[in-house]
Amino acid sequence: MKWEDLKRSTNVEDLRSQGSGGRFGGGRGVNLLIPIIRILMGTTIGRIILAVGVVAYFMGFNPLTLLDQGGSSAGTSRAVNSVEEDRSVQFVSAVLGQTEEVWNRIYAQNGETYREPKLVLFRGSVRSGCGYADAQVGPFYCPADQKVYLDLSFFDELSRRHNAPGDFAQAYVIAHEIGHHVQNQLGTLDKAHSVQERSNKTKGNAVQVKVELQADCYAGVWAYHTQKERAVLEEGDIEEALNAASQIGDDTLQKQAQGYVVPDAFTHGTSAMRMEWFKRGFDKGTLEACNTGV
Repeated sequence: MKWEDLKRSTNVEDLRSQGSGGRFGGGRGVNLLIPIIRILMGTTIGRIILAVGVVAYFMGFNPLTLLDQGGSSAGTSRAVNSVEEDRSVQFVSAVLGQTEEVWNRIYAQNGETYREPKLVLFRGSVRSGCGYADAQVGPFYCPADQKVYLDLSFFDELSRRHNAPGDFAQAYVIAHEIGHHVQNQLGTLDKAHSVQERSNKTKGNAVQVKVELQADCYAGVWAYHTQKERAVLEEGDIEEALNAASQIGDDTLQKQAQGYVVPDAFTHGTSAMRMEWFKRGFDKGTLEACNTGV
């Protein structure tokens, strides 16, 4: 994918420097906090230091970050962004910028305004408008705060664990999550959630599959317009996206995890279905082509 000359989005929020912890700065800091407090409470000077630390915390400075500065070399290196990771940030910003360009144009053609979402980069774990999540859940969209959340380590997982390498495979993942934002703005997510609340688990899963397949189709629509307007695709790019869609299909993942398939437990669709709906969006380039019945 020829992305280097694409316009960068200004809607990227980089929270990677906050580490993998919650408000108190990570598990290591929390583990050290209790014995430190006990020591400080034992002396007058210690109690003063503790009071100053509390005041500093509520003024916006986390004293526990000082603990991380004296940590292991592994912890230090993890907090320092590598050249490769910085390039990934530029890539994400470029892809997000292109989704903004495409969806702004499509919405404008329909006389509507596209509300650009934020994309939050985090490391390890994050607290979103939809609650706490760690990197193991993969990239996700939160309709409550209209943000996409992404830990860059997922790109390595996509390549190594799921055997889906390539920059356009990564672009497909981002475009899929933006597809959920489009669904949110169109009211599709509210409609789906309303049906799921009145349904049993099997039917609720079936509705979720339709939601995910439509997001795959919207990713294909994005790819169609991106290629039409910018000619960024290189040989093999579409195959990368289709391979990624195939590798993260429910049937493929279930076979890898447990050796057998449980269709009633599908939440994203089979590999064949995900490939089909992305390809449909890419071939047609319209929202109408992405009617999954949700």
